[in-house]
Amino acid sequence: MCHILGLSRLFSDSYMRYLITSALPYINGIKHLGNLVGSMLPADVYARFLRQEGEEVLYICGTDEHGTPAEIAALEEGLDVAEFCTRQYQRQADVYQKFGLSFDYFGRTSSPEQRELTQDFYRSLDEHGFIEEREISQVYSITDKRFLPDRYVEGTCPNCGYEKARGDQCENCTKMLNPTDLINPRSAVSGSTDVEVRTSRHLFLRLDQLSGEVREWVDEQTSWPNLTKSIAYKWLDEGLQSRGITRDLKWGVPVPKAGFEDKVFYVWFDAPIGYVSATKAWSDKAGGEQAGKDWKRWWYNADDVRYTQFMAKDNLPFHTIMWPATILGTREPWKMADYIKGFNWLNYYGGKFSTSSKRGVFLDQALEIAPPDYWRYMLMASAPESADSAFTWEQFQTKVNKELADNFGNFINRILKFTASRFGNELPAGGEPGEAESELEARCKEFVEELRSHLKNMEFRKATETLNALWSAGNQYIDVRAPWTLFKQDKAEAAVVIRTCINLIRLYSVASAPFIPTTAETLFDALKLTDEERRSTMTAATDLTILKAGRAFEVPPVLIQKIDDDRVAELKAQYGGD
Repeated sequence: MCHILGLSRLFSDSYMRYLITSALPYINGIKHLGNLVGSMLPADVYARFLRQEGEEVLYICGTDEHGTPAEIAALEEGLDVAEFCTRQYQRQADVYQKFGLSFDYFGRTSSPEQRELTQDFYRSLDEHGFIEEREISQVYSITDKRFLPDRYVEGTCPNCGYEKARGDQCENCTKMLNPTDLINPRSAVSGSTDVEVRTSRHLFLRLDQLSGEVREWVDEQTSWPNLTKSIAYKWLDEGLQSRGITRDLKWGVPVPKAGFEDKVFYVWFDAPIGYVSATKAWSDKAGGEQAGKDWKRWWYNADDVRYTQFMAKDNLPFHTIMWPATILGTREPWKMADYIKGFNWLNYYGGKFSTSSKRGVFLDQALEIAPPDYWRYMLMASAPESADSAFTWEQFQTKVNKELADNFGNFINRILKFTASRFGNELPAGGEPGEAESELEARCKEFVEELRSHLKNMEFRKATETLNALWSAGNQYIDVRAPWTLFKQDKAEAAVVIRTCINLIRLYSVASAPFIPTTAETLFDALKLTDEERRSTMTAATDLTILKAGRAFEVPPVLIQKIDDDRVAELKAQYGGD
């Protein structure tokens, strides 16, 4: 079947470009599986799918490097904070590359572009009257000899009684807080309760004045997931209050205002600007407008851009309320999100993954346990889209063994090995496709259209279910057609089945590529596909006659190694899990 790129667009008849961002991972250490599945990985699957469809895509991410956690982590390692951030950036970038995350650019919020744009956003907000100066009461740790930013004051939530609430928000009930609201406050730096309240002057964003505009914008987003919209309305209904945007820190973007030389912008204010600054850095590095990489065409007066954000639910208030309020307050035509894909928590045996508590499996550890594609598939098949989901080693084993190994990998390896042993390393000639082949192709077309629909709608669990059903169709076909039996009776008929199956392997590699890109590339190489054939759409790959008799192939090593029960027991003993 012929599929002409560019004639069929995904969301409209008009030309459209696709901007994708995933929540910026914080700089203080390698992230865990929950971070990966909650933002970066689904964004990557979506970006890969759109590119495969022939769309113009820009996928931007980067490290969030400002704030107290970076300062403290650097202190603990005996490093200058800038040096610490550079090391951690390189570590994180390396891990994400190994997981196959296809960022067009992976930036840093410590960049010169970030400083420039953050200060510009502030000046625009100030010019339009949405910044006010206040003297506020802050928690000061006598033991640490410093003011404590919101997140570094812990105590009991006055709303729900949760004893580990932070000074900006309670994780348990999600209520917005101020540090002085907490009962029995203590320093999260030292654990000391020797704290007192002192006054300091700071700048605030007038969220209260922008509340109506933010609500109107949220009202317009009729396609948002329920999770995203419910969190946005929860905050709006509770009433937006002015929120501080500066802190008494040294590491961060300096505040360009007289009298505030010893302060920097608070991380919640400058972090989302990191999407824009990373795009500018990408543009600057690539040669800018002259090289066709004009960052403004993605962010400023960008009416032909569809912008999708990916993040876990703890980031949703900042991206549905605070970042939009910042943009609206500038009175400039900055691009706002068209769709915000929010995820619930991926838990670890009933408890939260936690970077700070080192609970769960971290990405560098995961790469030592199994190849990245095993994790990519399992996480997308278990993505916490409609509710929290739980990671278990048993679940990981089941997804790898039954779906990746038995349903996908086994089909490919046994077909290619059988063909090589009976016909040699070329697609065999003889016979013509019949009714069984026509029925198989029709089923594949149905599955592919369903798969494409799920990916367009960012329904990742449903997408993996359909992908698994597509793989099952091949196994059902060879169970019925049994080429090993046909070979003894009618070699020409057996050749038809083999050619169909090897074309089906091509379809599997194309359809699976957004999820398991490294494995897909292994299959592309085994089938000796040209560059053009590797860029095929899923729709075009449903033609199960494209690879003709005489095409050479190689038999790859076993694609998916199973995980046995003893290994699961070892992993549970090492990482915990009951």
